[in-house]
Amino acid sequence: MGFLIKVTFWLGLVLIMIPWGNSSTAEGELVGPLQVLHAAGEVTRDLSGLCERKPETCDTGKAILRTVGIRAREGARMAYQALDQKLTANEPAPESTTNSTD
Repeated sequence: MGFLIKVTFWLGLVLIMIPWGNSSTAEGELVGPLQVLHAAGEVTRDLSGLCERKPETCDTGKAILRTVGIRAREGARMAYQALDQKLTANEPAPESTTNSTD
């Protein structure tokens, strides 16, 4: 989820910085890159105080991150085991070396 938020933020920032020609529309003036950076800073400062205003939201967020971490760990363990089984199945059997004395 955090990845999607970051991608959306950076994509939006890139789209705002690309010049599209006309600097105003019928609805009003477009937002400039400096205004976007200022607004992003304000949002960051506002989110940093979220846990003080709504502690239950932060508790839920912590539980979500814990659940995602557990599932990611289990998924990685299962992928490692499957890869390990596949690689050991493809290894040739070691040749038995017997020393025969004539």
